[in-house]
Amino acid sequence: MSSRLTLFTLGLYLVLSLSGCTSKPSTDSATDTGTDAQSATAKSGKESGKESKEHREAKEAKAEKREPLVVPAGTAVTVSLGSALGSKLSQPGQTLTGSVAKDVLVEGAVAIPKGATVGGTVTDAKPLGKFAGGAVLQVRLDSINLNGGDLPVQVALRTFSVKGKGKRTGVMAGGGAALGGIIGAIAGGGKGAAIGMAAGGGAGAGGAALTGNNDVVLPAESAVTFQLSQPLEIAQ
Repeated sequence: MSSRLTLFTLGLYLVLSLSGCTSKPSTDSATDTGTDAQSATAKSGKESGKESKEHREAKEAKAEKREPLVVPAGTAVTVSLGSALGSKLSQPGQTLTGSVAKDVLVEGAVAIPKGATVGGTVTDAKPLGKFAGGAVLQVRLDSINLNGGDLPVQVALRTFSVKGKGKRTGVMAGGGAALGGIIGAIAGGGKGAAIGMAAGGGAGAGGAALTGNNDVVLPAESAVTFQLSQPLEIAQ
């Protein structure tokens, strides 16, 4: 009887031992499966993040390659002068300052906004008596400040001239358009400012205001129109 009990006990112990051995690999297998799943998920997330980054970079690169606006040659750019210029007041090489007087549109879009600052040069200035008995003022627009930088421009020169004594008409050289009018000499203070305001419209039409002795004068804030001689590309 004792021998049978011993054998039964040994058999039961053996069965339990074998059961423990077979169940352990099952746990390890489940752990490995979970780890593989986590790795796959992490890998998928990284790939998704990489694709998203590449998509974003491609989109940004496409946006950066937007075609520039092209302002065609012949387009008029009207400038409001920052200070008075004149055949007697100015010197060749003098800097011209001012701002764009009105928006310049290209296909319905604003290519050059009103208020953009400009730079230019007085290319010639001869007072009365030094130009075949008359006076001449020639100006040029050199640059427009756009997108934080000065953009060079090429324009046709604007030349204003008047004949000698006895003539009271300002003539734009090459244009043949005459503007009648006699304006007293620009003086300092309020009087000069008042004259400048009164003359602004006439000078902006393409002619020059005249002083009492027939010198050419473009008062401050006069609107002077330049014409582009070459297309102007503006980055968007």
